[in-house]
Amino acid sequence: VYQVFENVAKKYDVMNDSMTLGIHRVWKDILVHKMNPCPGTLLLDVAGGTGDIAFRFINYVRSVRQRQLQRKLKHHQNLSWQEIFESYQNNKFNNSLGDSQVVVCDINREMLKVGKQKAQHLGYSEGLSWVLGNAEELPFDDDKFDVYTIAFGIRNVTRIDLALQEAYRVLKPGGRFLCLEFSHVSNPLLSRLYDLYSFQVIPVLGEVIAGDWRSYQYLVESIRQFPPQEELKAMIEDAGFFKVDYENLNFGIVAIHSGFKL
Repeated sequence: VYQVFENVAKKYDVMNDSMTLGIHRVWKDILVHKMNPCPGTLLLDVAGGTGDIAFRFINYVRSVRQRQLQRKLKHHQNLSWQEIFESYQNNKFNNSLGDSQVVVCDINREMLKVGKQKAQHLGYSEGLSWVLGNAEELPFDDDKFDVYTIAFGIRNVTRIDLALQEAYRVLKPGGRFLCLEFSHVSNPLLSRLYDLYSFQVIPVLGEVIAGDWRSYQYLVESIRQFPPQEELKAMIEDAGFFKVDYENLNFGIVAIHSGFKL
């Protein structure tokens, strides 16, 4: 698995766009909106090497923060410019993330390298850090994060049960687990069409775009071997999470699983 992602790292974003016709961007937007992070949130994004979730998180928090600032300034209509300036300087409103932090953790050095280059190119630096680490043995203290996300990564973990236990361990009480992953399509006709596309088209795209048929053949097979929605829900509950549910997107092509550490 490590070799697969080392091979595809540089073309990973292009291939995601090609394989999903760009819809993966919408799925990731939905994940972050479902998270609905507020300023001050500490997020751990596991297997997030290319930064897609991290960048969306930062954008979302900045937007919330900006609305808060605008509301605050409306209440200062009767203050002098000097008073407004001092108020602005003396509180944390000059921090566009409000002390929010996102830690991107990935086992693959090459994927992290690509993510860091993207962050530099797109101008993301504040509130963002990158850590080399294994989802099955996270290099973080207990009860540390408000939210744990893993997007299109959990199916590539060798022991899903260990990864879920680690997610539970590093979350604070009240913290939230969110997983976005390819899942199982319930409609039989759509399922057959999806299989045809997956096994006949995606490996060809992998060869044409990334020069790597075998890696994308593996990715397709890993999707088919991944537990269906109800089975993954039970695994998340077995790890200790409460209020576990899932939302199917595009007829179950992907699903977002959610749970809380209480």
